[in-house]
Amino acid sequence: MSRRIGIAAAIWGGSILLSRVIGIVREAVLGRILGGGAEADLYFLAFTLPDFLNYLLAGGALSIVFIPIFAGYLARQDEQGAWRSLAVIGNAVFLGAVLLGGAMWLTMPWLARLIGPGLDAESSAELVALTRVMLPAQLFHLLGGLLSAALQARDRHTLPALAPLVYTLGIIVGGLLGGQEAGAWGFAWGVLAGSVLGPFLLPLIGCLRAGMRWRLILSPRDADLRTWLWRSLPIMVAFSIMVADDMILRRQASLIGDGAVATLEYAKKLMKVPMGVFGLAAGVAAYPTLSRLVGEGDRAGAYRTLAMAVKRMLILAFGAQVTLTVAGPEISRVIYGSRIDPSQHEAIGLAIGIFCLALWAWAAQTLLSRGFYALGKTWLPSLLGTGTVLLAFPGYVLLGQQAGTPGLAAASSIAVSLYVAILALLLRREYAYEPDGFGTFALRALPAVLLATALGLGLRALLPDAPLGSSEVGDALLRGALSGSAGLLAYVGLALALRVPEAGAVSELVLGRLRRLRRRRA
Repeated sequence: MSRRIGIAAAIWGGSILLSRVIGIVREAVLGRILGGGAEADLYFLAFTLPDFLNYLLAGGALSIVFIPIFAGYLARQDEQGAWRSLAVIGNAVFLGAVLLGGAMWLTMPWLARLIGPGLDAESSAELVALTRVMLPAQLFHLLGGLLSAALQARDRHTLPALAPLVYTLGIIVGGLLGGQEAGAWGFAWGVLAGSVLGPFLLPLIGCLRAGMRWRLILSPRDADLRTWLWRSLPIMVAFSIMVADDMILRRQASLIGDGAVATLEYAKKLMKVPMGVFGLAAGVAAYPTLSRLVGEGDRAGAYRTLAMAVKRMLILAFGAQVTLTVAGPEISRVIYGSRIDPSQHEAIGLAIGIFCLALWAWAAQTLLSRGFYALGKTWLPSLLGTGTVLLAFPGYVLLGQQAGTPGLAAASSIAVSLYVAILALLLRREYAYEPDGFGTFALRALPAVLLATALGLGLRALLPDAPLGSSEVGDALLRGALSGSAGLLAYVGLALALRVPEAGAVSELVLGRLRRLRRRRA
């Protein structure tokens, strides 16, 4: 059993790392082909409705909800029942996606005015057409999610782990084949092709090899379908703050002017890199242990494990925050290229720094929510997200009107920070107010973050105006490396000097792995 878990962890760890690397390549291609103006705005706005359709049908929870259902049949050695369950739920998801997606496709001219109220008639018409290309992709994501869950339940992780990588590569290839002439259209068709080849076709091949027999049956009263619906209902009914934040940012940014949507999207995508690497990886790794401890009745042990994982993850997230805040404009120049105006690179860098004020919250929520899931409570985090969005929406509107893209980034950071702070307090209550050491951790870690950021920005301001490299990218690379490394090193030194316990533990883990790598090479 431990060997299987280790293999699965290695496969998914490698997949997450590769997905972040390929994701950066995708962003580089996007920036160099679309630039940072109206065309990039339209491309990002076109994702709004497809993302919402996926969310409405609980796409993000398909694996979490369906794996226990499918695995239950396998445990009873009922192979036929497992595939029948997949077919019943899959047919229901397919029907729901066709009906909802079809309604969105038909009403897209009206919905476009809600998604991008600041667009003129010509841009709105192009948004309608781009969205209609991307909408069918969600059908393949949803069905593929169920197929991947069936494979994971059988401890077959390679094809599900490869699926998102192929999807991202499809977007990159579509953009490169289309080039600047096709612009957003090349990427849009890449989204559709990538969703077919990656999330759908790869797990389909795996399931067919495993003996899948798909039956065209609809059974609304089926017990497994009802179980899946009930467990997915919190996600279907309640807005996740992650999805809602993206939708609100795009909508309000469209009212500011050309390039505002692109500025925020480019900045937030860079902030999401460490969020995914640290937060998602920690959440995936910790969840099985949390579930086991709760199942054994050891809630105190589960909460201690969760608190330790959160603090260690935050040590890494704070380091990423310092680096991104200090070197944000240079990172933008290196990744997105010269098609974006230098002033917009500065705006992207500023937005990155503001978004990073809540990087701790974006990363921590992936762990904290699993603390509730381990208790079997999926409603509370979802409903709290809905309430936070409703309360925060006027703030998005006001700050966006008063301060433009920096104001919207600030509204986003305030909203998610508020959400996670309340989530943490409620989670502590669920675990009978077990001590967690978060207060002491914050008092020691936050000064290190603030001082290191100030030192890094100070060094950046002292760098000469003359080019440091032989090219624009080389200059940005050197400036970013010097200022970002200075900030990161200052943060590590200050965290150790201020005796943040988790900083020492993380340093020992990193150094230990480096020593093991050297021994293997020797």
